[in-house]
This record gives sequence, structure tokens and C-alpha cells, in this order.
Amino acid sequence: MEIKFYNSLTNKLETFKPIKDGEVSIYCCGPTVYNDPHIGNMRPPVIFDTLVRFLKYVGYDVKFVSNYTDVDDKIINKAIQENTNELEISTRYIKAYRDCLNSLNCLPAYKNPKVTEYMDDIINYIDNLVKVGSAYIENDEVYFDVKSIPNYGQLSKVKLDELDAGNRIATSEQKHNPYDFLLWKKTEKGIKWSTKWCDGRPGWHTECCVMIDSIFGGKIDIHGGGHDLIFPHHENEIAQAEATNHNTIANYWIHNGMMNINSEKMSKSLGNVILAKDGINEYGADIIRLLLLNCQYRNILNFSDDAIKDTKMTLSKIDNVWKQLNLKIAVSGGKLKGKSTLMGKFIDALSDDINLPNAITELLDLIKAANVELRKQDSDIKLLENYFYALQDMIYVLGLHYDVKILDEEELNLYKEYLDAKTNKNFEKSDEIRKVLTEKSIL
Repeated sequence: MEIKFYNSLTNKLETFKPIKDGEVSIYCCGPTVYNDPHIGNMRPPVIFDTLVRFLKYVGYDVKFVSNYTDVDDKIINKAIQENTNELEISTRYIKAYRDCLNSLNCLPAYKNPKVTEYMDDIINYIDNLVKVGSAYIENDEVYFDVKSIPNYGQLSKVKLDELDAGNRIATSEQKHNPYDFLLWKKTEKGIKWSTKWCDGRPGWHTECCVMIDSIFGGKIDIHGGGHDLIFPHHENEIAQAEATNHNTIANYWIHNGMMNINSEKMSKSLGNVILAKDGINEYGADIIRLLLLNCQYRNILNFSDDAIKDTKMTLSKIDNVWKQLNLKIAVSGGKLKGKSTLMGKFIDALSDDINLPNAITELLDLIKAANVELRKQDSDIKLLENYFYALQDMIYVLGLHYDVKILDEEELNLYKEYLDAKTNKNFEKSDEIRKVLTEKSIL
């Protein structure tokens, strides 16, 4: 089986070859934990969780890491505003973020490192950048010299002579040139660490390089996150890795597109920000998750009433056939767990640059075929089992919440009684039993 990913580093569709046979290392940039996450913040973890599930399904041992940035000006300012400390703020919003991921059925990560846990490593990493001549000290602060490496801009394709220093790059009189970036900043307020340069804290761009080095010990297979991180964050990560390890951190860089709300960019000024917890509470976790998946991951996703409506219809189709197959197989004495021979096209879709819309189309085609067989009076139980096994596997990879219902003898007898009542046109009795079966989530 050949898996291909679109590599943001080369702007090409490339065949995936892991560094170690049978193993995949993945790092996805996580949140800065100073506020409740909005619905758009859920797209990267859901996309990458589905990628992890797919790779595990086809046999890889996957180590997925996503960090928490728990030291940042926004966290410090929030702590000052609430008259508390940074740890209380970061702990609160890490829990809020994890609660959303748990609701959305994201698998536990191999590690969720926090920046504050790697401070010694970060300081040593920055010190080494100074020693190798890729960083310099000005007024006790440390800056990275982008001209110290030959190919700055290789990910974002920006050119130094074309960058607008006053627009996309924060300028400073201390920098040797306007595109250099801060590695260690002096600070008078908030949490700080003592170093030979000054009391301060790290710049944002170094933390991921250090955690990848510390956890994986070198180059990884896949690094990713939202498209908005390509420049300057991921570009600056690569710059530091080039100076330190003479590599680009990862062989494959994967970036997901952003999210719009009713075709408009989500922003506080427009008043259209939807918190993830509110979206999950209002629409349901599976609707949010499936909506986040049912769009080519590199494209902009539009969150709208129509998208919610379409997603509800898709889930209703899954739910109906899932329950019917589960019941038919249980009543017939068939097996509810097994290996399907019908996963080929679904796996092919995901092997083609994580083509989730095509994978979901394959799932819907399976549902159509299963419904045709279910409507037959003499339906083939072995074929129904095969459909059910495939549906289970597809649901696992997509990360939806569905459990196989094992009916006890009382429930089986109740269902048979319901079928007999329907057959004998005893509609009052069948309606009465149906209500009980529905309450038990059997129908």
C-alpha cells in the first residue's frame, strides 16, 4: 500500500516513507493556554487524530506529540488581570482544551509536553545557537540571525528582500536585521527564569524545536499544524533546526486550512467566534467532529447552518444502518466483531493525502449497499456481517462515538416480540415496545 501526503516543504505530493520501518513520529503544534478554545482550534487536533487513527489502522506504531504553550505574554497578562498566577491560568485552560478533545473522541497523545517542563533544555538549546554563531546577544536578550543559514524561507517561500519588515515581522532597534527573531527575552513582569543573559523567558519559536529534540532525539516523520503557522512560526523552527542539527525537523510538513463562519473569517471584531465547548454542547460532538473532517484538510472549512444540516443527515444515515445491522446480526446469531473485506476504497482515499471527503463518500456508499441488503427478506447474514465490520472500522478511523450493542436474552426476546407485533399488525403493542427499545438505544 502506498500512502501519499502533500508536503508543504516541497509543495509536492510525496510517497510516505517513515524514518523507521513500521513506526511514525508526529508532532503537531498545540495551543497557547490562556483562554477557552474556539471551534477553529479543534480542526488541527481532529485532523491529526484521524491521521493517527488511519496510520494505526494500517499497522504503524504511531507516536503523536502535541504541546501546550504554558508561558506567554497572554497568559501572564491574564494572570495579572485576575490577580492570580500563570500556573492557575494554564492549568484551567489545559483542562478546558482536554475536555473538548475528550468530547471529540481524540485519542490520548504519546506525550503532551508543557514549555515550562523543558526550560533547562530550551536554555541549553539557545546557548548552543549562540555558540555556533546563529544567535547573538543584544542588551542581554538573544536573537536568531536568519542570515546565518543559507535557505531561510524554504517552507514559506518568502524572500528576505521581499518581506515587509514593518508589517509581518516585529521590528526592533536591537536586531541586526528586521527579520531576526527573539529567542530569549528580558522581562520585568510575570514568570521568569534566570540565565547568564538575563532573567526572562523564551521566545515562542524555540519551544517546539526543543521538545521535538528532547522527546524524539532528532528528525521526525511529520510536523504539522494550522496553515497560519507556516510563517513565521514553522519557518523559524526550521531555521533553528538547520543551525542546530542541519535538518528541517521533519521529512513531511502537513498543514490544515483555516475555518470561516458563514463564509466570514472568525474574529472577535465580527462577533462570530464560537467556543468549542458551546459548539459541542449545542450540536453534539460527533456532528462537530464529522463537520471538521468533511472538507479537504488543506482547504478553508466553512462552518454554517447548511454544513450542520448536511452533517446531521450523514450521521442519521450512519446511526440508522448501524442499529439495523447490529440488531439483524444479533437476532440471527451472527458475529458482531470481525475483519471486513470491504475497506479497500476507504483506505485508498485516506492514502491519497488524507482525502477525507472521498473516504466519507465511501462510507455512505457502504451504507447504501447495506440498506439494500437489509431490505431483502432473505438477506445474506454473512454479507451483513461484512458491512458491519467495515462500518465499525470506518467509524473507528473517523473517530465517531459508536459502540456495538450486545443484546441480552431479555432484549432479544423483546425485539422479537416487537417484530411479531408488527407482522401481526398489532400496532398499539409494537408502538409500545418500540418506545422501550428506543429508550434502550436498541432502535
